[in-house]
Amino acid sequence: MKKILLAGAVALFGLSNAQIAKGTVYLSGQVGFSQENNNNTDRKVSEFNIVPTVGYFVDTNLAVGLGVGYKNGKTTFEKSETNTSGTTVTTIDAKTKDINNAIVVEPFVRKYWTLSDKLYFFGQLSVPMEFGSGKDKTEGTTTVTTPAGTTTSSVSTSTDKPKSTAVGVSIKPGLDYFLNKNWTIEATIGEFGYNNKKFKGSKSVDDYNFGMNLSSVTIGVKYVFSK
Repeated sequence: MKKILLAGAVALFGLSNAQIAKGTVYLSGQVGFSQENNNNTDRKVSEFNIVPTVGYFVDTNLAVGLGVGYKNGKTTFEKSETNTSGTTVTTIDAKTKDINNAIVVEPFVRKYWTLSDKLYFFGQLSVPMEFGSGKDKTEGTTTVTTPAGTTTSSVSTSTDKPKSTAVGVSIKPGLDYFLNKNWTIEATIGEFGYNNKKFKGSKSVDDYNFGMNLSSVTIGVKYVFSK
């Protein structure tokens, strides 16, 4: 029985001595877009992010790196409201946009463990930082109808939101599979971390994240400059 289990382990993991050499460089990154439309409330939420990443192996199977990128989030509300006062009818049609932008900087260190010639398990420790700004914008029209006639006027306002800073610590486990010597597919499974976000003039908000489920799985590709 022991021989069978050992043979199964060898077949599964290969017990390979393959290593990622010191001095190896790779490029990867994240690109994401999501959008949600709620027709019941005329609410639309969209998010976009792009974070290119470069990594360098300072030792065998040990890499350090940096990701620098951009995030944008936008929530749009549409509202139509009619008020009647005597013979005067006022109709307001307005669209409000809550816009949030952030510059992302994320240094990290990643340790690999060899499972086979092409498959590696890794653990990544990173310090994600975000420096954000935003605006609240409202555009619309006001229509007033009276016995004397109808008049329409435009309304447009824009208000800057307080700047924000977020700093956190994140640990992500994952798998990396080499398709060939230059291209790999990697997947992170879950995240353990802490994030502290503060808007200028306000108290900070602490966020703890512990997850190991399919909804937190991310898949990406990277290019390796083989030595």
